[in-house]
Amino acid sequence: MSISPGGLAPRAWRGRVGIAASVALLVVLPLVPGVLATGSVLALMRIPVESIVILLVLAVTPWRVARVVLATAFGLFVCVAVVLAAIDLGYEAALGIHFVPLDWPQLGDAYGVVAAAIGGGPAAALVATATALIAAATAALAWAALRVDAVLRRHAARGRTAIAAVTAVWVAIAALAPPLGLADPPAAAASGGAIGSAVSRTVTALETRAAVARAIAGDPFADVDEHELLATLRGKNVVFAFIESYGRVALEDDEISDGVGEVLRRGEEALTAEGYSAESAWLTSPTYGGASWLAHATLQTGVWIDSQTVYSEVVRSERLTLSAAFAAAGWRTVSDVPSNTQDWPVGRDFYRFGTLLDATNVGYRGPSFGYARIPDQYTWKHFADHQLRDQQRPVMAEIDLVSSHTPWAPLPELVPWSQIGDGSVYDGQPERSRSASDVWEDPQTVQRFYGRSIEYALGAMFSFLENVDDPDLVVVALGDHQPNAIVSGADADRDVPITIITKDPGVLASVAGWGWESGLRPGAGAPVWRMDEFRDRFFTAFGTPP
Repeated sequence: MSISPGGLAPRAWRGRVGIAASVALLVVLPLVPGVLATGSVLALMRIPVESIVILLVLAVTPWRVARVVLATAFGLFVCVAVVLAAIDLGYEAALGIHFVPLDWPQLGDAYGVVAAAIGGGPAAALVATATALIAAATAALAWAALRVDAVLRRHAARGRTAIAAVTAVWVAIAALAPPLGLADPPAAAASGGAIGSAVSRTVTALETRAAVARAIAGDPFADVDEHELLATLRGKNVVFAFIESYGRVALEDDEISDGVGEVLRRGEEALTAEGYSAESAWLTSPTYGGASWLAHATLQTGVWIDSQTVYSEVVRSERLTLSAAFAAAGWRTVSDVPSNTQDWPVGRDFYRFGTLLDATNVGYRGPSFGYARIPDQYTWKHFADHQLRDQQRPVMAEIDLVSSHTPWAPLPELVPWSQIGDGSVYDGQPERSRSASDVWEDPQTVQRFYGRSIEYALGAMFSFLENVDDPDLVVVALGDHQPNAIVSGADADRDVPITIITKDPGVLASVAGWGWESGLRPGAGAPVWRMDEFRDRFFTAFGTPP
């Protein structure tokens, strides 16, 4: 019989390796949610109660099939906890909030951004790999629990002593932690904590949903005639232009603001020469780093919408939106979302947009620029040619400008207004820009490309304003949220610039009481409102208050 280098027969050696691997799995994997939550591998230096519990339960379960089911459920429990912790970590990094399981539809949007950045094939491969790893980890944990249980059963007396000792140690540590002031004790329940936190956040979200329902029902403008709400804007073409990721950091970070500030300075000179005036301030967005639709809905409804749960509640209601009020008062209403590729019933049924423009119906024949496949300048040109030229009724539009959407590469370049055509003029531009994967190798490069994307977005808007001679045009340009932490920093606020641009001095006279600052660039001392305050102030300024 052959002997291993350690003096054991191969079968015995393999058995010991198997037991060691089983114990390692039972100790390490249940602690992974704690590592993700704390960001420290020191969280692995603990005793996971989940593994103790499953071994105790298996020890008193006489039926083999039942033990297999219980072990599999344990593995699935731990893996679900790991997934929830990983998603929560991603939410904190990208959006500055915790993940609520009720908001799971947002994961599809996140996948869309990743697919646009790295390609559909690689994105699908990542999802498939993650799914396979989760399935493998579930099976491995179940196997490990059953393997250790079998050893404990084979050595009944010593096994009971060992599991009792480990349990006693865990209980003692857990009991002594509070009086000793141990905020992070070695006795851990990381997987249970991850799932418990998710459940707690879900309960809170449901309570918030109920509070939002009450707020919706108390709308002070619900019964006001829409013609009265918008009386002083009658005959005006009103455009609400959301500039993606246009946050305070773009105007106040020295590495970014120099270029953005120069574009604003030149733009203001050109617009002043064209007869435009502008006033600016700050809005505090309900979201950060992404989930732009939450900001759009907040501005439109006057309800603070900081989660998918709240959003879903609001869009199922009869809450009066800015666009619905304009539609009821006789304006043609247009939504232009060039990142959309599918039908958007919320735009039609809730926002009451009469025309829904997206990537499929604006005649774009140029190259794709990743997630932001259609350049902002083309979006503005198509809107000017196909919506503003209809003078039978004034238009109210919400235009979502996405060239400054993460990952901020590849970037388009401005072209002469008259040459935009069907977008084929942009052929070759994506290849002249650095790719997203290249840009994201270095944080400083990411920040630089973010700044360039804002410069482009603003330049595209100025191109539109300089080439459209419309004395009745009113543009409300604003950011939707700050860029994520890699650009704005870990402790950034959620403020975004907002500017009203018009040639009609009467429009700015209507908002004189707002105290906004003159020009395209709000200063540090400019007013700061929560974004949900805007709708009511807008209705009050341009109509009859309730």
